[in-house]
Amino acid sequence: QVQLVESGGGLVQAGGSLRLSCVSSGGTFSNYGMGWFREAPGKEREFVAVISRWSSPSYADSVKGRFTISRDNAKKTVYLQMNSLKPEDTAVYYCGAGSGSGSPYGPHYDYWGQGTQVTVSS
Repeated sequence: QVQLVESGGGLVQAGGSLRLSCVSSGGTFSNYGMGWFREAPGKEREFVAVISRWSSPSYADSVKGRFTISRDNAKKTVYLQMNSLKPEDTAVYYCGAGSGSGSPYGPHYDYWGQGTQVTVSS
């Protein structure tokens, strides 16, 4: 059983930066594609970024050029560096473990963390 714990969320002004972390326990971390999704109030959960088991990243168009996903298999941790934050980035951010090839689709994920709140003020 894989458990995921996110951290690093908080309140930041527009244009600022945050780095989210997601630590995994159980399972074989290096076999999983690791993704970040977000859920804003009144909206469905949406894909943000994913990194495959071979460390190939992919991003939603809305964050491309501003966010960077990375992973450290030795620490069983995936990161999301978020720069140039905008108010529309405000959401609860979730990390997930799923298909090793990396997927932008939620149903392809087997495990989820509890989420961390990111609030960007204008």
